[in-house]
Amino acid sequence: MASRVAIVCLLGTALAMAACDKPSPRNEQAEVASSDEVAATAAPKVDKIDRSHKGERAPDVAFTPAAGGAATSLAAFKGKPVLVNLWATWCAPCVKEMPTLDAAAATLGETLPVLAISQDMEPAKATAFLAERKFAHLRPFLDPKLGLSTGYGANLPTTILYGPDGKEIWRVTGDMDWTGAEAKKLLAEAA
Repeated sequence: MASRVAIVCLLGTALAMAACDKPSPRNEQAEVASSDEVAATAAPKVDKIDRSHKGERAPDVAFTPAAGGAATSLAAFKGKPVLVNLWATWCAPCVKEMPTLDAAAATLGETLPVLAISQDMEPAKATAFLAERKFAHLRPFLDPKLGLSTGYGANLPTTILYGPDGKEIWRVTGDMDWTGAEAKKLLAEAA
């Protein structure tokens, strides 16, 4: 009897997940918006700058360099500030902000390393994405078990600034122009 209940639950879950992939029906009578209106409503914005975790240490989760090598954790970066960006290739806001994140990393240099930690479950997709885009200033890492996004309870993209003491200063949920004035002001808090 228990195995029948488990099978029914699994089938119900599979059917529910399959429905998530179906596009919602279109209203053929809907008014067509201008391209400016579409851009304004479709463009993801920074959801918030969250300081409620200030002073917390990072989750003790291992991740690996995208180029290969030994696993590491955020504790290994203690002693200097670090900017952690959780992203994935399937996340449109993540992909949108990556060029500005790379440009910011170029100006920050070694004073504030930018760790781009992929939350893709298929590491090959993330490494191919990074190779194709040729981001030269980000430090790419892989977290295919989603340990960090799960540990933070984060939606993607999420970017977190840690101080030299290894404690969180703030986090941003949603995409951001990391070369803009607001981002520069936030990044200045790394000192």
